[in-house]
Amino acid sequence: MLWKHYIFFRGNRVHDLWDQLFLNRPIRLLYIAGRGFDIRVINVLTEFLDNIKSSSHSLERAKLLLIHLDEYEYSDELNNLTSETADELNNRFKEIGQVQEVKLGGTLSDGDNLSPSNKIKSGVEDILSNLTDETDIILDVSSLPRVVYLTLITSILAKLVPDKKVDNPLFAKGVNFQVLVAEDAALDSKIKSEELNPDVVFIPGFSAALHAEYMQKWPLVWFPVLGEHRLTQFDKVISIIPNDAEICPVVPHPSDDPRRADRLLIEYRVPLFEIQQIPTSNILYVHERNPFEAYRQLLMAMERYRNSLKILDGCRLVVTPLASKLITIGVGLACFEMKPTKKEENYGIAIPYAEPRRYTASIVELKSTRPEIASLLLTGNAYGTNNDQ
Repeated sequence: MLWKHYIFFRGNRVHDLWDQLFLNRPIRLLYIAGRGFDIRVINVLTEFLDNIKSSSHSLERAKLLLIHLDEYEYSDELNNLTSETADELNNRFKEIGQVQEVKLGGTLSDGDNLSPSNKIKSGVEDILSNLTDETDIILDVSSLPRVVYLTLITSILAKLVPDKKVDNPLFAKGVNFQVLVAEDAALDSKIKSEELNPDVVFIPGFSAALHAEYMQKWPLVWFPVLGEHRLTQFDKVISIIPNDAEICPVVPHPSDDPRRADRLLIEYRVPLFEIQQIPTSNILYVHERNPFEAYRQLLMAMERYRNSLKILDGCRLVVTPLASKLITIGVGLACFEMKPTKKEENYGIAIPYAEPRRYTASIVELKSTRPEIASLLLTGNAYGTNNDQ
């Protein structure tokens, strides 16, 4: 298990992490965030900049990569809020470094549009090209769609940790990769997805289990990670899942709302329990507020199925993230670790997702959010020893 010992802080303790992480060393920073309507991204950047300035850390170089999300449609109100948020991020970050805006995807040379999966892949490759000799990479997922930040997390980890089998793989030559999120699960549940793309999108590098011909004879286990108001996305993905698949719904528990898991199971009652007749013993519970615990719980479940299905020559493991941000990050870590490193492995993994074209949200609810900032340190010097963290 890669993150058997992990570094995770939330609330005011995030500043303690930054104070220790940046102490007495030069910092070459690449900060990645989304140019979106979710103003929680401002909360995170403000807290980070306040820490940098108040602690007088040695900042050699800093760049903000601001990701354009032009493929998504918003109301006029949300478009205006997106512009205001982008201006705020630009003005604040220019106090310490430069700002560069990056668009996801593009068009082919003959003018044909790229598919959603290829747009994401192309955009992420552009972002990764900015990784040079940074000491610190920070990914703020607060204003990024899940398909984008899952691709970024798994792609950056693949670049920093090319071999998961070496000693202390998370040391990653001392590069500190940190994921920040302003968590408000209640607000996440109120941001609605509409007008789905006609094709299911796959996180780049995670499609083999559903596409590789030699795997199609293997049994399939699907882990839909349930979230509120995502039933149309659920229905889109289940349409490509074989009828004989083993389905293991994943719900948040423990949770700030002790009835949240129950309400989710009621919301998805028809497709899960009435149509598919899934036994309740298949339900998997993961921690809502601790992404590393969610990672462990999902990883162990996938490993159990992989081991038990060896008798049938192999298996396919499919995960669809529809939950709040912290759980989704944990899902990404589990899938990154579970991804086979050799073609001869007797299992495959895929992350299919029904990507929306349009998001809707209440301006009042967005502006009234009081998120808690959380930080996950995924690689770096802290993992270069055998000390428990």
